[in-house]
Amino acid sequence: MKTRDLTKLAMMVAITVSVSLMFIFPVPQTKGFVTLCEVGIYTSALLFGPTGGLFVGALSGGLIDLISGYPEWAIFSVVIHGIQGWLLGYFMTKYPNKKGVFSGFVLASLWMIAGYALATSLLYTWPAGLASLPGNLIQNIFGIVVTIPLYQALQKILKQPQFK
Repeated sequence: MKTRDLTKLAMMVAITVSVSLMFIFPVPQTKGFVTLCEVGIYTSALLFGPTGGLFVGALSGGLIDLISGYPEWAIFSVVIHGIQGWLLGYFMTKYPNKKGVFSGFVLASLWMIAGYALATSLLYTWPAGLASLPGNLIQNIFGIVVTIPLYQALQKILKQPQFK
């Protein structure tokens, strides 16, 4: 990977962490929180492919937890958000059309929602894991709704090919 690409990914991590920390919505039932990190992860996956999605997802997910005072979640977030970003990036590059991107969004979101439900169940109890489902679903839907127009605007600026 070129230095220029690493710099872009590092900037995406910094932006994702910053925006996520500005808007933290605590969820008392799960002792966790909802953020805007999906926007950064999904945008990075669409712009930089599976490697970019993995890198930004893992680093931003872990850093957000460490900085915001939830270190017990950090290892889970590194794995869950890293794979989440990789999944969307993989589907975007393998199937660069609307169906492929839609499938990538769905699978990446399902992975994240299921991953955090399992992690919450391991850290606390299975009822807490179930309680995490609606918040994570909302976080992913909101992330997708913000990512799509953001990505389309960035494509025009960066003159990258659009998915059909």
